[in-house]
Amino acid sequence: MFDLVADVERYPEFVPLCRSLKVRNRIPQPEGIEVVIANMTVAYKFVQETFTSRVTLDRPNLHILVEYLEGPFRKMENRWTFHPIGGQTCTVEFFLAYEFRSRTLALFMGAMFDTAFRRFSSAFERRADRIYGQKG
Repeated sequence: MFDLVADVERYPEFVPLCRSLKVRNRIPQPEGIEVVIANMTVAYKFVQETFTSRVTLDRPNLHILVEYLEGPFRKMENRWTFHPIGGQTCTVEFFLAYEFRSRTLALFMGAMFDTAFRRFSSAFERRADRIYGQKG
């Protein structure tokens, strides 16, 4: 599951509202950590916004941290933590917090983003089923 979430270039294929994702830079760090700087464009109807994030892929600790750098938000952060529970199974912990920079944009897009982010985890679950095969 870590690899599925870390494969940010594939997000436009399955993440709600994600129209494109361009990796600007990959910076290897010591001890198996990699930092990715990426631009993600999200769109809904006639509104399109691009924002830049720093994604820290901490493979040894099974942790992914996404930190907002620039775009339409005042702040945004999300964290993924993967807890192995045996064999090929894990529990995934996901946290997301965001606040729009503009009150107008928040009023216009806030409800739509809330709905999309609720569908976010389901999109990753469906993607995992397709890639790793559904366990039942």
